[in-house]
Amino acid sequence: MVAAMPYQPEPSGLTAAWKFDPRRHARSLYWRGWGVSQIAEEFALHGVANDNGKAIPRATIESWKQRDRWDDAPSIARIEDGLEIRLLTLIAKEKKTSADLVEMDALARQIESLARVRRYEQPGGHSGDLNEKVGNRNAGPRRKPKKNHFTAEQAGELKRIFLEGLYDYQLTWWNALSQRTRMILKSRQIGATYYFAFEALIDAIETGRNQIFLSASKAQAHQFRSYIVSFAKLVGVTLGGDPMLITSDLRPAEEAAAELHFLGTNFRTAQGRHGNFYFDEFFWVHSFEELNKVASGMATHKKWRKTYFSTPSSVAHPAYPYWTGERRNRRRKKEERVSIDVSHAALAAGSVGPDRIWRHIVNIVDAEAGGCDLFDIDELKDEYAPDEFANLFMCDFVDDSQSAFRFNDMIACGVDSLVDWTDFNIEAARPYGNRAVWAGYDPQESETGDNAALVIAAPPLVEGGAFRILERHQLRGLDFEQQAEFIKAVLSRYTCTYLGVDAKGVGAGVYQLLAKPGAMPGCAVAKIEYSLELKAQMIMKAQNVIRRGRFLFDVGYLDIVSAFVSIKKTLTTSGRNVTFKAGRGGDDGHADLAWATMHILMNEPLDGKEKPRSTMEIIE
Repeated sequence: MVAAMPYQPEPSGLTAAWKFDPRRHARSLYWRGWGVSQIAEEFALHGVANDNGKAIPRATIESWKQRDRWDDAPSIARIEDGLEIRLLTLIAKEKKTSADLVEMDALARQIESLARVRRYEQPGGHSGDLNEKVGNRNAGPRRKPKKNHFTAEQAGELKRIFLEGLYDYQLTWWNALSQRTRMILKSRQIGATYYFAFEALIDAIETGRNQIFLSASKAQAHQFRSYIVSFAKLVGVTLGGDPMLITSDLRPAEEAAAELHFLGTNFRTAQGRHGNFYFDEFFWVHSFEELNKVASGMATHKKWRKTYFSTPSSVAHPAYPYWTGERRNRRRKKEERVSIDVSHAALAAGSVGPDRIWRHIVNIVDAEAGGCDLFDIDELKDEYAPDEFANLFMCDFVDDSQSAFRFNDMIACGVDSLVDWTDFNIEAARPYGNRAVWAGYDPQESETGDNAALVIAAPPLVEGGAFRILERHQLRGLDFEQQAEFIKAVLSRYTCTYLGVDAKGVGAGVYQLLAKPGAMPGCAVAKIEYSLELKAQMIMKAQNVIRRGRFLFDVGYLDIVSAFVSIKKTLTTSGRNVTFKAGRGGDDGHADLAWATMHILMNEPLDGKEKPRSTMEIIE
């Protein structure tokens, strides 16, 4: 039995039908779960009487129930009754709150919807009774839906989905939408590209403004496009075209469509275009000054916005003075220079500097506090060395002044492989056809140690030609047998003629398995055992190859850059010799990808002119 609720007399402003009809009131209470006896007691308690002024007995209420068939009433009738009662109650309130008005609007729409259901259930009812738009559509000639077009309803629903799914720091970005220039320093993997793709789409729909996405490669730029296509599908819109042209019911029909451009190394083709632009990973691009000049030209007019966002790289990167304000100060008289605090403490909540640029820092701890639960910070701290973790996730810039490899030299090696390497397709069964590749493997020091790395490269096709990094993989937590099987599986897609393996520790087992007759047909498996002299030779060879522009990799391989830059010149424990370290589980960061790459480069003589070696066995 449902517990009786206290009776509250209805407000005096209600209709006479409600105020003076006990029969209807009794029915409503019954449909809300009250028993007949409870209703009779409630009426007696509050003096509810019949037309003769007498109390209403239980038998009378029971007869109403039977004659009016309360139990047989359809659900829709019961719902309509409840909606009507609540709506009348709100109408009668003299002082209505904003929440009351919102509720009244919602109730009215629900009543209208139920009325449509009623018409549909009647003889001759059709789908147009349920949906006015369907009815209107069926009444006239059929029209094809507009391509890349959002109705007002679809636009509203998409924005609702977007705003309801934001983390706190993303909401901070949204609230700074009106800022002319935004610069955001962020941790990896916190959903920045996802957010800005969604933000740009909403802006294009609502304002009709063009949106331009600038990345270091076409593949990276198309990540924006992929996200936007997926977002539109959430509300039943299929987007296409490049550039993508978007219209909506929110903009005048005669207005030109908003253009969405996705640009990588072909950014020059967009010169003359104008719109909001988003510059992805701007701290990692080569020729930043040139790129930024073109990008800024796209957003010259004050109605356009500029958004820069990136993980940090090196203090030597040309974009770093933009972040700190130093570049602005160089072009100003001493009295016109400004001081900008770019510390995390100053920018954790977002702040507009004296140069009118809005800056924001979001490290991984900030992201977690803002609701992002996509990662395990303790696990990441265990996986990465302290300096790596600080750079990748805590937004600390790297000082490469002590590094064996300069950051700017490394990023100059980046190419847009999707555009420039027409002879390579990573998605194909044979990505590089039957042409020879070389590979290098840097194993884990132990099964629980640092990452292992496998790198596959296309060797130079001509004397003095370039090495091209085709694939790289990092693995962790595998024993030597599993590592060996992984290497064989990946290299089975290529014609690998050389594989250099560090044969220390776990690597000794990996080497033995791969060097067995028949394990790697047609491939010379080289045993590499490190010494101070060998390390120096490997570094010297790699420096020569990189400085001569003979080393190429896709610009998206940021981990390759980080690995090489993490290698520093240091003294041995005795203090009598110089060596190179990157912490292999220590405090200076991992460089497994760099060492694996250097295993490949060492198969070519130092001067790059002699015939490459097919095997290498160097013992300390």
